[in-house]
Amino acid sequence: MPVKTRFKVLASGTAVMEMLSPSGMEEMVTLYSIDGDGIPLVHYCPTNNQPRMVPDSDDIKELSFDDQGAGNLKSSSTDHQHRLVLRFNEADHLTETWTWRQDDQDIPMLFQLTRKKN
Repeated sequence: MPVKTRFKVLASGTAVMEMLSPSGMEEMVTLYSIDGDGIPLVHYCPTNNQPRMVPDSDDIKELSFDDQGAGNLKSSSTDHQHRLVLRFNEADHLTETWTWRQDDQDIPMLFQLTRKKN
């Protein structure tokens, strides 16, 4: 599906905000920040919950983030974003694979992003 995303560096370079707008869906906001040697994230979802994820690998070409709970989520069986894999293919290409968990089933959403030339 077509998608647009914007990244903004914040707080003296210690955080990055991503505003992801898939076609036909509401905008999602993800805040990545530095915490020690890791890069945890909080995802602000249009479904009114805020999954928290931490990376489970040190590979700088592919960052895999796993669920660590969520704000405003009644239970872990409630539908939510459960996993994210960022794959840095080359300088101008990024692949994001979001995993939506619904009824204990994982549904991947793949977004292939290309940096827009100015």
